[in-house]
Amino acid sequence: MKLDATTMKDWQIAEAAEKQMKPIRRLADELGLKEDELLPMGVHLGKVDYMKVLDRLKNAPDAKYIDVTAITPTPLGEGKTTTTIGLLEGLNKLGKRPIGAIRQPSSGPTFNIKGSAAGGGLAQCIPLTPLSIRLTGDIDSVANAHNLAMVALTSRMQHERNYDDARLAKSNLKRLDIDPCRVQMEWVMDFCAQSLRNITIGKGGKMDGYEMESGFIITASSEVMAILSVAKDLKDLRQRMSKIVVAYDKKGNEVTTADLGVDGAMTAWMVEAINPNLLQTIEGQPVFVHAGPFANIATGQSSIIADRVGIKLGDYHVTESGFGADIGFEKFWNLKCRMSGLTPNAVVIVATIRALKMHGGGPAVKPGIPLAEEYTRENLKLLEKGCENLIAHIKTVKKSGVHPIVCINSFRTDTKAETELVRKIADQNGASAAVSEHWLKGGEGAIELAEAVIAACNEKSRFRFLYEPDMPLRKRIELIAKEVYGARGVTYTDDALKKAKALEADPQTNRLGTCMAKTQLSLSHDPDIKGRPRNWELPIRDIMVYKGAGFIVPLAGAIKLMPGTGSNPAFRHIDVDVNTGKVHGLS
Repeated sequence: MKLDATTMKDWQIAEAAEKQMKPIRRLADELGLKEDELLPMGVHLGKVDYMKVLDRLKNAPDAKYIDVTAITPTPLGEGKTTTTIGLLEGLNKLGKRPIGAIRQPSSGPTFNIKGSAAGGGLAQCIPLTPLSIRLTGDIDSVANAHNLAMVALTSRMQHERNYDDARLAKSNLKRLDIDPCRVQMEWVMDFCAQSLRNITIGKGGKMDGYEMESGFIITASSEVMAILSVAKDLKDLRQRMSKIVVAYDKKGNEVTTADLGVDGAMTAWMVEAINPNLLQTIEGQPVFVHAGPFANIATGQSSIIADRVGIKLGDYHVTESGFGADIGFEKFWNLKCRMSGLTPNAVVIVATIRALKMHGGGPAVKPGIPLAEEYTRENLKLLEKGCENLIAHIKTVKKSGVHPIVCINSFRTDTKAETELVRKIADQNGASAAVSEHWLKGGEGAIELAEAVIAACNEKSRFRFLYEPDMPLRKRIELIAKEVYGARGVTYTDDALKKAKALEADPQTNRLGTCMAKTQLSLSHDPDIKGRPRNWELPIRDIMVYKGAGFIVPLAGAIKLMPGTGSNPAFRHIDVDVNTGKVHGLS
């Protein structure tokens, strides 16, 4: 069957493409994996034993390393994953050996408004259904490891309340004297469930747990997910797991997973999950799918392990950072690259005419509602004004010392005058630009983009971090706010200010990375402010500490760690053919 993005839905394209999909063993052979380095998980899925690969190829040259980021998106998304997949297909058309790395889709967005993060049109990662639903169980492992820590904490609190020291000693326990008002962790689930943000647990009798306030966050924001994203190997993951601060005792001392004796069991859940998952594009290029932290409330990166393997197996390795360059790329730049030791040769900034017009003052863009005519007819004035947002992201990438390439992700309603205006503005601000039709044409449509990436990779980059690790926390937050977001300054609630001062007073804790939590829908903290906001201040309402992952997480504005499900969620359109077992409606 000929694949046609204009007449077929994404899931229909994926289903048709899967009939010609390479078996996982053939894909592994083409990738150069040895037989014992592939861990098959069925006919078309597998995991890769990263330790064996890295040990065998430790002296092999590194591939060119490319990060894909974006401008500030509309709620519909501007196609970073689609562009990542399309770029792999385009590089392959030019005779290169590309490998990709993307995050595993969360069931929250998949069954809510956004849909799956598998790409779209003729630039998709397949097989679609397992990619979108469960895959090889990594997210389940993260959730189980995280919730096991909460089980250990809450049961310990119950036993310490009910038993004296002698009774505790018989179970080889010492009293931790946990403060129920200073429990740092909550429960996780991989859905957008706003009704579980704030709950009371332990109601009933004295054997029904410890009654206290608690809540749920989405699995993608779990510290365990962050650890999976940044761990270099199993030993590193094990050490990080033991440093997770679960609560504080009544004297203010940390209570960690190691104090609860649960860190080893949590790691046991992650032994298989630490190996990257191997999938493929519609055109047969290898893609590692590993880890799934969101960029607005977490690191927004696929795993360091996947990137380390990818740069040893191919000649171009393309990785994706979540949302816009203000959050996804900023964390790639100052967190992931610092922790991995890898530096990019080029950065792709995905932009759409649609999003730029929105930032120029166009009508609100909302899922499930048809686009206003401003987005389907030529409007150069609106577009030019909206390019202020693009310019802000170009400047952010240039501050890292890496050459930016603006990918104009093509829509059928875009006019030549509009794409040429964006190309001109990108060039005037020190970026290359390429129009890409990968959604419509696959690799053939991404050749211009692939050529621009190859040219940028041949330039000499002067990569540099935005800040040094020993810079005081508040100085780092202010630097990110001013240099990346464009704020004039930072304000703190009393509680956040108290925490910031305490963290700065401890030199070791102060050196933890700064992982900002901020809305993805604006350069500011307010999702309703579009374009390039000016003369505003970034409000920090709270600060969390992820000692295992190695992050301090300032919370800006009203950002939530548990998203909500919308009124027209995607799950209403997903169903199963009971005769074949095929899932349809994923997008």
